[in-house]
Amino acid sequence: MLVIVRGAGDLATGVIHRLYRSGFKILALEIEKPSAIRRSVAFSECIYNLEQVVEGVKAKKVNDLREIEECWKKNEIPVAVDPVGKYIEILKPQIVIDAIIAKKNYGTNMDMAPITIALGPGFVAGRDVDIVVETMRGHNLGRLIYDRGALPNTGEPGDIAGITKERVIYSEKTGFFKAVKKIGDYVKRKEILGYIDETPVFATIDGLLRGIISDNYEVKPKFKIADIDPRLNQYDNCFTISDKARSLGGAVLEGILSELHRKGEEDGFKYFGESF
Repeated sequence: MLVIVRGAGDLATGVIHRLYRSGFKILALEIEKPSAIRRSVAFSECIYNLEQVVEGVKAKKVNDLREIEECWKKNEIPVAVDPVGKYIEILKPQIVIDAIIAKKNYGTNMDMAPITIALGPGFVAGRDVDIVVETMRGHNLGRLIYDRGALPNTGEPGDIAGITKERVIYSEKTGFFKAVKKIGDYVKRKEILGYIDETPVFATIDGLLRGIISDNYEVKPKFKIADIDPRLNQYDNCFTISDKARSLGGAVLEGILSELHRKGEEDGFKYFGESF
């Protein structure tokens, strides 16, 4: 059963990883220049480096249908540059997941597949997709929504050890970013993390550099470029899927199985093949 996932950033990777481990065939679609900062746990990084391994699962950048098939034969996850979803029309998957987490809809609709699921605000369940998954941290994180949209974006990062907005660093100007620190480094407040052209970017707190945007990425003002974890004893977190991403992955898996059960009851499972 083919699942096409739009987006392969760190939260989308939590979804892709969970579905892959659950036995689904996956194709991930990305933009030409992904902007994930938690790059060590984002399959989107293979767009730059050709391949990426996250917790034992390998993804590879692909350029055509032949390379997609080769990845599937090797039990790898193909990631294609396809911002408009042309492969959705070509391959006609049973399931489409929008995990771009852009806070708005870039064209995902219920006609794309028998089962459609979207993560976060920007979608209305029952109109745009079958199910919307709540992405706001808190009691309802991962809740499946069938009749409305997710909670609106607050613009404030989640709380880690009592720190919220101070731990995330945003660009103050337009320019090309160049890092001098790498993911996993311990950094101190006011230490230089990198440069936007000739302008230094400083750490806002002491902690572990959990994420930083790719070198030579052209940023604009208020663009997220780095993430610092204040918990110094949590080094492994820099290289593992986050609790939020795992929760979203579990929610999507639940959503798929519940829709398969519902649609299967309606259609006698015939639509999804005799093997289901």
